[in-house]
Amino acid sequence: MDDIITRQVNVDTPEYEQVWELREALLRKPIGLSLKDEDLSDDAKDIILIAEKGGKVVGCLMLQPKTDVLIKFRQMAVYHEWQGKGIGAQLMHAAEHIAVMHGYKQVVLHARITAKDFYAGLDYIVTSDVFTEVGIDHVVMEKKLTDMIAQ
Repeated sequence: MDDIITRQVNVDTPEYEQVWELREALLRKPIGLSLKDEDLSDDAKDIILIAEKGGKVVGCLMLQPKTDVLIKFRQMAVYHEWQGKGIGAQLMHAAEHIAVMHGYKQVVLHARITAKDFYAGLDYIVTSDVFTEVGIDHVVMEKKLTDMIAQ
């Protein structure tokens, strides 16, 4: 989508409040949890990507460095009215590009079972059995970025 801008923000930018609201509305409230009850101090260490249209955040993705070569993608969310329009894939491609530019060679993520096919369509592979996280079934999925590095 040409009118959707994907860019990086920080916890001290005005857009972070919109990221917080998006994560709260889509990822926590539906399962009876709240970000208010969580320690979000590590968000400042993450790379925070947003998809925005006209100054409104419509999607987000957090990139959490784990080691010198491994990065975890977490907290992917796109407002319901924007889902199915390629925004999630746009965020993932931007995140992979940033990960490669920072020297990461592999991505790991915890995918809700309902999102497993989305990530599989982006060449992520399941590397775990089903497990429960925040009361929801997930699987670990991974992707090596070495093919992107070679290009």
